[in-house]
This record gives sequence, C-alpha cells and structure tokens, in this order.
Amino acid sequence: MGDDTLFSAAARERLAQRSPLAARLRPRTLDEVVGQEHLTAPGRPLRRLVEADALSSVILWGPPGTGKTTIAGIIAGTTEREFERLSAVTAGVKDIREVIERANDRIGQYSRSTLVFVDEIHRFSTTQQDALLHAVESGLLTLIGATTENPSFSVNPALRSRSTVFRLHPVGEEALVAVLHRGLEAEGRTADDGVLERIAARCAGDARQALTALEVACAISGAGPVGMEEAAAALDTSVQRFDRDAHYDIASPFIKSMRSGDVDAALHWLARMVEGGEDPRFVARRLVIFASEDVGTADPLALPVASAAATAVEMVGMPEALHNLAHAVVHLSLAPKSRAVTSAVWAAIADVREGRTGEVPPIGPDTTSFRPLGRPDLSYYREDDV
Repeated sequence: MGDDTLFSAAARERLAQRSPLAARLRPRTLDEVVGQEHLTAPGRPLRRLVEADALSSVILWGPPGTGKTTIAGIIAGTTEREFERLSAVTAGVKDIREVIERANDRIGQYSRSTLVFVDEIHRFSTTQQDALLHAVESGLLTLIGATTENPSFSVNPALRSRSTVFRLHPVGEEALVAVLHRGLEAEGRTADDGVLERIAARCAGDARQALTALEVACAISGAGPVGMEEAAAALDTSVQRFDRDAHYDIASPFIKSMRSGDVDAALHWLARMVEGGEDPRFVARRLVIFASEDVGTADPLALPVASAAATAVEMVGMPEALHNLAHAVVHLSLAPKSRAVTSAVWAAIADVREGRTGEVPPIGPDTTSFRPLGRPDLSYYREDDV
C-alpha cells in the first residue's frame, strides 16, 4: 500500500509538471487573485465572508479567465464545510440528488453543512436548477454558482433571489502583464520588450487566455527570448471572446455610437461583432430598426440603405457583405437623427391601449372629423424628444 501511495504521489507530481501554464499558476489564496480587488482585497465583502467562513449562497458572474473557478477552489481550501463540485456540462438531476442525499447524511450524522460549487450554472436546465432549489432554500446546501452569462436571464429567479451576485471584471492590462511575468518565470524564459504588453492587450481581460498564448509563444520560439513574431503567431491561434452575454454588451455601444454620430466607434463595434462570430443577419436587423427608430424622416435614404445592406447579407454572404454592413453603418452614423416616427407611433399605441378608439367612420367624403382615417395629428411628432 505504501508503494501505491508513493506511485500515486509521483504520478500527481508528473501530471502537475505537464499541466497547462494557467493551471500551474492558478492562485491558491485570495491575495494571489489579480484584477478582482473590489471583491478580494482586505475588508471587501467577498473576502470577509470567505475568511469568516460565513458564505451564504453566491453567484460569481464574469467573463472567462477572470477567476471564478479559482475563487471557488480557494473557498474549498479554507472552509470547514464539506465541499462538493458539480459541472453543469456533465451533471444531471440524478447527480444533484446524490449530492443532496450526501448533504442530508452529513448534517444528520456529523452536523456538518455542505457547500456545492456548480461550474457554468447557466448551462443547467430549469429542471436541474429546480432540483437544487429546495435544498438551497432550506439551508441544507450553500450554493456557489459560476457563470459567464447574466444571471438575470440564465439563473432560475427563485434560485437567484436566494443568492448574492458578485460580478467579476475583465482583468486589467497592467494586472495581466504582471501575471505574464510570473508565467515567464515559471517557464524559465525571457521575452523581448513589449511582447507581454501586446499579449495582454489582445487577450481582452482573460488571464487564462493570456497565459495560454504565452505558453504557445514559448513553445514555438525555441531557446531564445520570446519575440513579437512568436507572440503574434500564438495570438492568431486564439479567438476573440464572444459569448451570449457579450452579444448584448457589444450591441448596446454599437447602437449608441451610431446614435451619437461616432463613425470610428461604430465601425470598431461592428468589427468586434464580426470577428467574434456574431450572426451578420442580427447586425443587419439592428441597422434596419435603427434607420426608422433613430433616424426616421430626418434622412429618407436611411431605411433604403439599411434594407439594402440586409438584402446584401442574404445575397452576397460574408465576408464580402462586411462592406455593405460598413456602408450602412457609416451612413446611419452620419445621418441626422429624429425620433419623430418612434414617438408618433407609440403615442398612437398608447391611445389604443387606453381605449381612445371610437367607431370606424363610414366611407365617404366627410371623414375628416375622425382623425385616424383623416389627416394625421402632427402633434404626435414630438421633436423635443429627439
């Protein structure tokens, strides 16, 4: 048995040495977590709860590579409660029930409570989340959920209302550079000036992606320092982060940039969406909506230009249709803006919803007394709202 133990320890050591760089540098204490000081710095809310082992159910929400799983692992190493882990990718309702049964036995036999970490909780179906609800509600389980998607849309409202949501931010470039310096030391390598800054700038706040890019760059650079060429090649192997949440996060500034007439910013957000794999038909739909909702009658060509771009997306396809989308974005950004059409139609809708309808007038020459079938009331066009 001693030999087996020695063999297992040696196997674990060899496995750790072969682990990805990001796994080898995973923080083991809250002090080592970078970029989330609003949660982990001394005196901050999450740190105080972890240090007091007084954590109630929480949801850690943030982009990939910001430390959600790492923080859960740190909690596992510091809590006196039993720690169980579920992956929403592989666990089913049966696995959830088994965790609940073990928690029941534990509390009955040893008076020991249970923390359960659910990675990618947004992937749990409603049924799977409901299976957790009673155990969390009764206090049998304390939930730690990790998600890259807005919990307002991806987590059961009843489960969410019983949890504190802690939002993790993308890791800043300065903090990423510090992490990359640690990575170089772990690899026993050096890098040319500016290399780490370039990797940090390209990895959009994702520490795991930055370390992975550095590891690839080290592997292809031979024995010498990591240069810009190797860094560029490594970065080309990664894709830009664009999950469902980013879909909405990027669409919003895209619209606001066009609304404010900032062509360069609007084209930047268009490029972010295209490079991130956004459906070009979604972009085209937003342009068609914007043409009437935000430009309206101020530029009669806006809607035809947007509609033509949408048609081009269907007929031409990507990547060529990018030129058509960019054409429409530039036109709509530079066009004068008026929300007169939007204000008018919603004022009419409000009238109908409030019961101001009246009878349909008879067909004939004398219909001017009934405004809906006569000349429109131009007071609906509230230019002061523009």
